Formats: sequence, C-alpha cells, structure tokens
Amino acid sequence: MDQAPAAVYAGLLDEGRYLCSERTMYRLLAGAGERRERREQLRHPAYAKPELLATRANEVWSWDITKLLGPAKWTYFHLYVLLDIFSRYVVGWMVAHRESAYLAKKLIEASVKKQAIQRGQLTVHADRGTSMISKPVALMLADLGVTKTHSRPQVSNDNPYSEAQFKTLKYRPEFPDRFGCIEDARAFCVGFFDWYNNAHYHSGLALLTPATVHYGQTAAVLAQRREILAAAYAQHPERFVRRAPKPAEPPTAVWINPPKPADGNADLQ
Repeated sequence: MDQAPAAVYAGLLDEGRYLCSERTMYRLLAGAGERRERREQLRHPAYAKPELLATRANEVWSWDITKLLGPAKWTYFHLYVLLDIFSRYVVGWMVAHRESAYLAKKLIEASVKKQAIQRGQLTVHADRGTSMISKPVALMLADLGVTKTHSRPQVSNDNPYSEAQFKTLKYRPEFPDRFGCIEDARAFCVGFFDWYNNAHYHSGLALLTPATVHYGQTAAVLAQRREILAAAYAQHPERFVRRAPKPAEPPTAVWINPPKPADGNADLQ
C-alpha cells in the first residue's frame, strides 16, 4: 500500500508472481477512487481578479516601487511612485535607501492630503509586495477612508499603469546606467516627473499631458486644437482628403481588468 503500482508490479515479478499489468492496477485504483496524490499538497487561496474603473481624476490610484541601480554592484535606491490611472498624473513619489512600510505610509498619507481626498472617494491599488500588504499601510488607508486592492500573485497585468510608467522612466535617453548617490537619483526624478506630468504628451490621453487631464483643463485645450484645425481646413481643404480634421478625444473611462461582456470580447475603454 505504500508503493506505487510500478514498484508493486516489479516487486511481484521478482517474487515470481504475475497478478495483472501495471495499467490494470491503475484502472482498479481509479475505480476505487484512489488515484490521487497521497502527499499533502499546498493549497493556494483563490484570488479574485481586480476590476477597477476610474471615470475621473483621484478615483483610482496605482502605486509600486522600482529599484534604481546605485554606484556599485548590488547597491540600489528604491523609487516609490503613486499614479492616478485616469489622468496618468504622478500624485506622489519618493526615492529612499530601502523599501519600508513606514515610508510608504508617509508618502500615501501626504499625497492624499495634498490632493484633498475625501473619505470614500479613492481606491488605491498595488501589487503584493511587503510594503503594499503591510499592516501600517492598511490601517492608515482605513483611517483615511481609502479603499485598498491588490493584484493577484505573479500577475503583472493587474498593475499595468505603474509598470508602463516605470518603463517610460527607464527608457528615457537621459536615464543613466547607475546613479552616483541618492541625491543624484532624486535630482533626476525631480526633472523627470516635472516633464512627465506637465510636458509629456501621453499617447493614452489623446496626446494631452497628465496635468491637463488631472486638473480639468481638457475641454479648453481640445477647444483650442479644434479652432486651429478648423482654420487649417478652411485655408487648405484640399489637403484633407476624407473629412475635416478633429482632435482626438481622451478616454472617458479607464479600467484595470475590464469585465468581459457576454460575447467574450473585453471592452478596452
């Protein structure tokens, strides 16, 4: 009973006996409901897929931590970034020597205060890093009336906006291979996040800047673009073959994991 069918089959042959084939042993075990793993198996809890919708700024924030290479091998600085997924506006960031629940708590608390977030207004989403699931952060969010959600383990698509923002950071031509000290890293991030928020024409925002969307200036900027395009069309209609040009409109709804409709095709907007 403590041996696998293959071992039983071989042992019987060595004793000079043949009862049945190895395949028959498996068939008999299956009929008795005994074909299963007998060792204790690790059972993972079922994690629900986060489905988050933002239709305005300061409704859903995403946050994550990435490493910046320090001056020598095996040295790192940790960059914390809080991102509004609707506007892609970085509402808070910090460079520190270590990953810490206390530092994460201070950054989120300060960003919530700076953005004048009301109780019940905001959801903060993150992966399952130690700082993200820490008790100090959870208690602070509960005190502020902020809902928290987490990605499923080892599913990077559950936190896509933070991942994309880090890629934009690290693919900038001026991003160095290593930072000489933490002050260098902080100085670089000051310039980068000023550019990202105020001068970066974001492809996911119909080429508006995150600050334009975050602070409700979208309508004014689009109106100005329409006027310029209308004037260009009136002056040279022959240059526009199909129709009069219009500026692209930014999305009115942003999802993390949009639910699939009945036909199985996810609505990406």
